Amino acid sequence: MSPLELPQVRHRHVDVRTDAGTARVFYRESGAVDRPTMLLLHGFPSASHQFRRLIDALGDTYHLVAPDYPGFGHTEAPAGFTYSFETLTDVVEGFVDELGLHRVVLYVFDFGGPVGFRLATRRPDLVAGLVIQNANAYEAGLSDLARTVIANQPGVRDAEARVRELLTLPVTRGQYEGGTTDSELVAPDGWTLDQYFLDRPDRQRAQVALLLDYHSNVALYPTWQRWLHEHQPPTLIVWGANDAFFTEPGARAYLADLPHADLHAFATGHFALEEHLADIAPLIASFLAKIANDTPDDHRSSSNAHAPGAPSPSRQR
Repeated sequence: MSPLELPQVRHRHVDVRTDAGTARVFYRESGAVDRPTMLLLHGFPSASHQFRRLIDALGDTYHLVAPDYPGFGHTEAPAGFTYSFETLTDVVEGFVDELGLHRVVLYVFDFGGPVGFRLATRRPDLVAGLVIQNANAYEAGLSDLARTVIANQPGVRDAEARVRELLTLPVTRGQYEGGTTDSELVAPDGWTLDQYFLDRPDRQRAQVALLLDYHSNVALYPTWQRWLHEHQPPTLIVWGANDAFFTEPGARAYLADLPHADLHAFATGHFALEEHLADIAPLIASFLAKIANDTPDDHRSSSNAHAPGAPSPSRQR
């Protein structure tokens, strides 16, 4: 892609029904819908804005869709929404249906791993491939710090107070800069915007509930590993090796179930795209191109067709 071939990125909302009412899900979308689709699932404490530069890099060639979960970014959850990884997955599954996505590559990062792997086990035919970036699914990838955080569960004394300490600016900034080789490559915009949302009273409730629910993901690791082993999706693994929570052995653990996965580790931290976009984006582009070449023509259309780049009445709210 030449420097002048930049995508037009549309910023939209779509209504998704939940047990508590309607969630107004915000998402970013670029590229024509008849091209290979990648569904970008963000992590904590961020939102779809963490993918802005990746969308600029690849969104002219591929169809990229990046939603914000309830409790994150610009998505508006109904009053009384119960925050758990199951309910986040319910909303993402409903989002997929509202957009008419039938076949996608899942990009899973951090919280996007639990959401994406739940979605994959529910809808195996949806998954054309996986891009896994610091999204853990193996005990081997849990650092001592991660295990300490996960031990905070409902009913554990002072658990809520301890997870609230993770919602402060020093911790948010540290997730971006920690483990990097050159912190000058990490823009302050990400952690600044993340903290703006974290400081909203309604978001505190959401994040506390999700952090206290994280143990449910570890319990599902064997289920996700079995799904990977049985389905063998084409997989690209890109990993910030200096991640304080999800360590490099967690990346390599995937190879036990996905021996043909392509793995690349980088000397950076949790938000690997911040420092290594120039290295990771070409790997993803090559991976998507290979999947497109291996996909039969009758499976290439990933969503309900509308004119490339044009507003879709079914999506615009």
